[in-house]
Amino acid sequence: MTRSAGHYEGALRAILHAFKYEGRRQLAEPLSSMMRTAGQSLLADADCVIPVPLHPWRRARRGFNQSEDLARRLGVPMRRLLWRIRRTAPQTNLEALARRQNVRGAFVVAPLVSSRQRRRWLEGRQVVLVDDVRTTGATLEACALVLNAAGVKEVRALTVARADLRRATADARTETAA
Repeated sequence: MTRSAGHYEGALRAILHAFKYEGRRQLAEPLSSMMRTAGQSLLADADCVIPVPLHPWRRARRGFNQSEDLARRLGVPMRRLLWRIRRTAPQTNLEALARRQNVRGAFVVAPLVSSRQRRRWLEGRQVVLVDDVRTTGATLEACALVLNAAGVKEVRALTVARADLRRATADARTETAA
């Protein structure tokens, strides 16, 4: 089950862009407030929220992980239980199949998580993946596969916005050309 607080267009798109690419981290609070409202039923019985990780290179370049900033404010314990182990191309300009291929094998359960912690935090648990934008769901699906393989009972997902693939790729091409 996946929920989004709004559509990736207009003011919400501009706010997310400022948050993610201009480093306006103070926007995490109002955005996560929208997520709490939209995802109330998903969060109610969740054992934890897990932010979609950035590759260390991208995190260093951006200075923060926007999904962590959002997850931290949802009122449910946050666990950094996933790592992105492979640098992937930005999903923005990719079609649906290319997006799935791009993130295939990119995530693992954090290697520093002991087998005891894995049992306590993952096995038989209900978790909510947190990300900023969902387009095709490829990233969320890739993360969910890893979590299910680690014994998670149910993986749900909560995002700030839901984007239309055709519009998102057309917008990205326009921005790239400008």
